[in-house]
Amino acid sequence: MDYDWELLGFGPDGWGPVLLRAAGVTVAVSVTAFLLGVVLGTLCAWAKIGGNRPVRAAAEAYTVILRGIPDLLVIYLFYFGGRQVVAWAGGMLGLQGPFDISGFAAGAIAIGLISGAGQAEVFRGAYHAIPVGSLEAARVVGMRRFLMFRRIIAPQALSTAIPGLGNQWQSVIKESALVSVTGLVETMRQVTVAAGSTEMPFFFFAAGAVIYLIITSISGLVFKGAELWSQRGQAPARL
Repeated sequence: MDYDWELLGFGPDGWGPVLLRAAGVTVAVSVTAFLLGVVLGTLCAWAKIGGNRPVRAAAEAYTVILRGIPDLLVIYLFYFGGRQVVAWAGGMLGLQGPFDISGFAAGAIAIGLISGAGQAEVFRGAYHAIPVGSLEAARVVGMRRFLMFRRIIAPQALSTAIPGLGNQWQSVIKESALVSVTGLVETMRQVTVAAGSTEMPFFFFAAGAVIYLIITSISGLVFKGAELWSQRGQAPARL
């Protein structure tokens, strides 16, 4: 196959600049969704561990529903359903339309909710991995709950959770490709446009695969470094 590699360059006929911007949008959506997932996952895990029965039931329902519905359907619900909700709220306030919701916001919220359900289980497992003796010792010396969380629970749980969070981040990166259905020009959307414009689908979809691979590979190195940093001063595990 004969390909014009200049199409990936930054010249007048190159798609390099728009592909680079699209990759930046992919990272921005993924970071926003992941951080939202961290917040929701932390709250959900805390509810499952220390909440009363109704709170635990609500947290369990959240994880079951979000992990059981297809990711694409969740994005559709937030994008198309979100516009109806915004239009209804605007009408109730007496505002004139048309009303819309951005693909970025809908995609980031939807993926964040999905990620939060997965991260909740990661955090819950990390909490239960903390040695019981550490928690009992903290209670014996009279540590209050917030101080115990800051000095005992958070450091040890985070060290255990980092590999799982890394997996969740990689999932968020791949799920971000689904946001293209909202019209947001991220990597998947841009390579689709480029493939249709040049009639070279294999070439540009392969370029998109390389972009995602670069993002996930760099992310893997970052999380690996974070894992090693969190384990500093600890004896290496023996197999």
